[in-house]
Amino acid sequence: MAGINLFYNFTNPFEKQKEQRKTQKDALIKKNYDEIYAHELAHKRAGGDLAGPIIIERNADGIPFAGHVDIKMPSLNPNNPQKTINDANTVIRSAMAPFDPSDQDYRVASQAENIKMQAQAIKQQNVGKKLDYTV
Repeated sequence: MAGINLFYNFTNPFEKQKEQRKTQKDALIKKNYDEIYAHELAHKRAGGDLAGPIIIERNADGIPFAGHVDIKMPSLNPNNPQKTINDANTVIRSAMAPFDPSDQDYRVASQAENIKMQAQAIKQQNVGKKLDYTV
């Protein structure tokens, strides 16, 4: 017996909107994560042993909005100014490694540059004197 099929496949517009919002949110999460991770990875690679892990912060919706890599700022070592200079150079390279350094990146580089200049002054004052370069 032939009959009429009364089953219709209706698309719930609310479900469709919900699906679209989820797709947009997922795309935003991926885009933000990829951009932040690339920026922080540049810091990490240039920072070597002085750089900590990559940390990416997310808002309440799970969307990445910021990231950072802690870096060990060199301390001024009057007994080994060259090590201080070398470490400061590493910090500067790390801070300026991303193609889009942030204001914080510039501040870190500036701080390391100040420490480097102090170490260079100590090194210059001690030319001809024996310093402990093993420290």
